[in-house]
Amino acid sequence: MLVSGNEILQHAHKNKYAVGAFNVNNMEIVQAIITAAEQENSPVILQTSEGALKYAGADFLYALVALAASKTKVPVALHLDHGSGFDAVMLCIRNGWTSVMIDGSHHDLQGNIDITKKVVEAAHAVGVSVEAELGRLSGVEDHISVDEKDARYTNPDEAVIFVKETGVDSLAIAIGTAHGKYVGVPKLDFDRLQTIKGLLDMPIVLHGASGICEEDLTRATQLGVNKINIDTDVRVAFAEGIKGAWAKKPDEFDPRKLCGPAREEMTKVVVEKMRIFGCSGKA
Repeated sequence: MLVSGNEILQHAHKNKYAVGAFNVNNMEIVQAIITAAEQENSPVILQTSEGALKYAGADFLYALVALAASKTKVPVALHLDHGSGFDAVMLCIRNGWTSVMIDGSHHDLQGNIDITKKVVEAAHAVGVSVEAELGRLSGVEDHISVDEKDARYTNPDEAVIFVKETGVDSLAIAIGTAHGKYVGVPKLDFDRLQTIKGLLDMPIVLHGASGICEEDLTRATQLGVNKINIDTDVRVAFAEGIKGAWAKKPDEFDPRKLCGPAREEMTKVVVEKMRIFGCSGKA
């Protein structure tokens, strides 16, 4: 069933676990995530980047997710990841998304507040929840590219001001994660996370979690993260599934026999993440 992002995240916030938010681009990815959610009896967030919207189209992606959600009993939210502006957000709201993110982190604090507040007013009027970001993650993923020198951690005091001024439903914070594949081992600022969570009685979001070790993901959840974004790990599983099928039969050209194994590999990854996040059995 398709529900608002806020419905899922408020339950996670109150019961101290995190929900996996997995990026989708095609049918096999949607099916893999939903299969995992059903197997684990877990709520789940399927999210689309603007790159995915350009690739598949908002109407196609909505149709895929809405159909999958209608066939399952677990709560499913459809979320826009890193909406770059008001127009991108409104495109998704008009096409049935139940949750949106406005990423104004490239603005100064007041500029971020202004664009986020505008989105919150429009989204809340039609029952759509809103995520925003304060602080900037480095790395490259889809249409997002931030140099390390431009990345910055979230300021706890600014976070309090930001949430009060905007009325946003969830907040993505920067504590040392990055988008895309990591070079080296990331070191997360758990003290900063604990401080921010203590100041804000609301769902906290962790972006760039692909490649973060199980121990750190568990600790982040224990300290108050309620939504964890995974994209790269699912993409890698997709690619490995296809490579494995080709390795067994190099002359294979049937897409079903290539994408089928890829779907199975993605399901395994999503199941593993759900168990780490503590959302298994929470549907």
